[in-house]
Amino acid sequence: MTRYQYLATLLAQRIEQGLWKSGEKLPSVRQLSAEHGVSISTVQQAYQVLENLQLITPQARSGYFVAPCKAQPPVPAMSRPVQRPVDVTQWDEIMTLLESRKDKTVLALGSGSPDLSQTTLKPLWRELSRQVQHNPDTVLGYDDLAGKAELRQQITRLMVDSGTLVSADDIVITSGCQGALSAALLAVCKPGDIVAVESPSFYGTMQMLRGFGIKTIEIPTDSCLGISIEALELALEQWPIKGIILVPNCNNPLGFIMPDDRKRAVVSLAQRHDIVIFEDDIYGELANDYPRPRTVKSFDIDGRVLLCSSFSKTLAPGLRVGWIAPGRYLDRVLHAKYATAGTNVPATQLAVAAFIRDGHYTRHVRRMRRVYQQNMEAWTCWVRQDFPDGICVTRPAGGYMLWIELPEQVDMVCVSRCLAKLKIQVAPGSMFSASGKYRNCLRINCAQPLTETNREALRQIGNVVYEALEDANTLTPPKAPV
Repeated sequence: MTRYQYLATLLAQRIEQGLWKSGEKLPSVRQLSAEHGVSISTVQQAYQVLENLQLITPQARSGYFVAPCKAQPPVPAMSRPVQRPVDVTQWDEIMTLLESRKDKTVLALGSGSPDLSQTTLKPLWRELSRQVQHNPDTVLGYDDLAGKAELRQQITRLMVDSGTLVSADDIVITSGCQGALSAALLAVCKPGDIVAVESPSFYGTMQMLRGFGIKTIEIPTDSCLGISIEALELALEQWPIKGIILVPNCNNPLGFIMPDDRKRAVVSLAQRHDIVIFEDDIYGELANDYPRPRTVKSFDIDGRVLLCSSFSKTLAPGLRVGWIAPGRYLDRVLHAKYATAGTNVPATQLAVAAFIRDGHYTRHVRRMRRVYQQNMEAWTCWVRQDFPDGICVTRPAGGYMLWIELPEQVDMVCVSRCLAKLKIQVAPGSMFSASGKYRNCLRINCAQPLTETNREALRQIGNVVYEALEDANTLTPPKAPV
């Protein structure tokens, strides 16, 4: 990010937070130049970006003023899914999203990929090259079933910040977080079992349950506090649930961080009903605040929490380096991994271990927390400007996913087909439900940089949403007078 882009993002964030009110005059170019130690041209470029974003308006011989903007939209209410075991659907929509990756001209705003353009990743690319050049016998040979000891040791050190104390022998390296969750489910469940999930929930996990023949029961979830403990307890009393999948930190897609007291409560509930917890902590390192939030695993005293994570969101998905701390299920997880995936790629494991050991990982994650938080503020502001009234928008506590709830008349599955013709790909909300709920919702990836191309794409999304809403209102017959 250049200096002017950084300054523009900072000023946009201050406007979003209400530090400067609508119609209020902004500091002069010279004032900002002196305050931030940048050139006058840098400030002018930053103001030009904000003007293009319609956040500020210039007035001749008077300076710049904050543009009028819409009121902050409310957050989505507690979800209300169908609370009975169902088979997961929506596979066709997932295939459509996956197929769109082949076309490099498509702007992928619905993907889960992080920002791979940051200079703080360069030491990792150098380390990958070094491993391939200097350790050919190691990187081309078979890996240990549990994964490289060097990497497992570094992961245990990272996990201390989350309150999770495990040894290297307690960890198994997997092919991404998907591989970790897959091994966890195979170690505990069999076809026909029932697993509870948050609602909405990540579509990749849902399709994994479908593939294993596991039924799903969606539990109401609050966009700020997480899964309803009361609704979960009621479901446990009604159905023979085997376990629950949670994404408690920087949840995908809602962005919440579950408070510690609720994490303790869900562990206590799992103990009383003798079920397991599959914890997905893939976004936990990207919380806005430091120290990062505690894991559910950190409250586990009897090994019933299987903690899964990876470097796919903090570093790069192509590394395919994930891990699991399976507690009492270690032997079963090792067997599941051997039976389905075998061993992992040594080169990426060794490169990531060195990247962490030499301090590069901490610096990179610290930078990405700041970048993603700034991006989220700007994207949220754009959504407020470009989308119709009556929407609800999450306020993520970390990560880079934004969940938008549109008026009920809008069908995002249909809207996404229209957007595909414009070479824009989004993730309709129905993909995040076993039964296809949330058709009026969408998820947007805010790891995407703050470019004019992305800004224009969001305007186009807003235009198509407006058109869909107008068409729906036209087709809806007026209510009969009472």
